[in-house]
Amino acid sequence: MGRPSLGGESLCSWERCVCHILEYVCFLCSRGAFSEVVLAEEKGTQRLVAIKCIPKKALQGKENNIENEIAVLHRIKHTNIVSLEDIFESTSHLYLVMQLVSGGELFDRIVEKGFYTERDASQLIHQILDAVKYLHDMGIVHRDLKPENLLYYSMDEDSKIMISDFGLSKIEDTGSVMSTACGTPGYVAPEVLAQKPYSKAVDCWSIGVISYILLCGYPPFYDENDAKLFEQILKAEYEFDSPYWDDISDSAKDFICHLMEKDFMKRYTTDQALQHPWICGDTALDKNIHESVSAQIKKNFAKSKWKQAFNATAVVRHMRRLQLGTSLEGPSQITPTSPCHAQALLARTVR
Repeated sequence: MGRPSLGGESLCSWERCVCHILEYVCFLCSRGAFSEVVLAEEKGTQRLVAIKCIPKKALQGKENNIENEIAVLHRIKHTNIVSLEDIFESTSHLYLVMQLVSGGELFDRIVEKGFYTERDASQLIHQILDAVKYLHDMGIVHRDLKPENLLYYSMDEDSKIMISDFGLSKIEDTGSVMSTACGTPGYVAPEVLAQKPYSKAVDCWSIGVISYILLCGYPPFYDENDAKLFEQILKAEYEFDSPYWDDISDSAKDFICHLMEKDFMKRYTTDQALQHPWICGDTALDKNIHESVSAQIKKNFAKSKWKQAFNATAVVRHMRRLQLGTSLEGPSQITPTSPCHAQALLARTVR
């Protein structure tokens, strides 16, 4: 794939002109540091999608990042990975049309449950491992696996989990190692902090950290001082503290220890992790640990106002009741030089 154009040239051969985005009815959903996400409904099919709107001004000096994210998303198709469905480009913006996931974040759903067990955690990690194994087999390293990037596909009780946000992902050349320090403090592997060459094993470390949190509700490494936090991670210093781990199986602890192994050469791969009895056997316990885990999640992981689960269909219907649907059908909704347009939409809604 060639470099994305930031001056009006076609981004790539499978991109469509921005005028086609008028096929969608859009409502502002969330705003990040460099982009906005718009909830959209395809007019012809009423299919719901999410459109990531990225101002080209925000990409100056970051062209490689967006090129990399698009290259990664265009290659992958997995039931537990949010897919890229289309791309549009205008003179001012890039628009990534993404599969919509509307079930909310991982921690939110756990807190809302009345019953939660080791087996539930095992099944979640199994899905994540399947998806990450797929990525690794494709030569892709995510490099930023964390609970915030794990979303439920729908509000259904048995909804699958989805991996999102491939902004820091890397397509790995055969036999290659990476050296760029990236990721999220608390989930990043020791070799990354040590500024040593690293490989896809960093994702397995992150899955170990996520597994740890799913079973107790707090992170294995924590300190308000970043230097001390990094020192803990570099030494792989973590404990299974009482009383929070008293009712957790030895099998679960063994699984975590194999993933949160300081030596990446000894660390479990996704294949090995999938063969562990806590994942593929019956060693995960069925005891309800919801009260303890949810209390710790609420204590340790604050929920921001833009991280709330929503019923996408209900949102669209509500906006239509406010008679915004018809106002979006004209050419003023999206033009090649407009910004993300949904902000004005939101302003009209709250007047």
